[in-house]
Amino acid sequence: MMWFQKRFSLRPKSRGFHLVTDEITTQLPELANVKVGLLHLQLLHTSASLSLNENADPTVRQDFESFFNRTVRENEPWYRHDYEGPDDMPAHLKSSLLGTSLMLAISEGRLALGTWQGIYLGEHRNSGGERRIIATLQGE
Repeated sequence: MMWFQKRFSLRPKSRGFHLVTDEITTQLPELANVKVGLLHLQLLHTSASLSLNENADPTVRQDFESFFNRTVRENEPWYRHDYEGPDDMPAHLKSSLLGTSLMLAISEGRLALGTWQGIYLGEHRNSGGERRIIATLQGE
């Protein structure tokens, strides 16, 4: 049984949902050494999110952004936490709704994703900047 942990960053993204599967797997060549295992990804931020969803049609990511912007609006009068601007509290709420971590299966040195599945970074800030991830790999 092997354990491995690594920290890395994703390039800054504009606000919205971004397919980052390739950017993540490029940072983890160690996946190739695992026949069967698990990869845990934890985003080290509270104003962005990770999720697994449709990887082929970019309109799905646009629809995600539209849905969450309608569901969690900016400038609500009851928000008290607004020190960093009108996108601050909504970003934290979106992050809590979607989550900041994923547990993914590894099979034969690759992520065992469905045909149309990919990893999304939900960037919920207008200027979120570089996003840090800690990846924990367990397997044999």
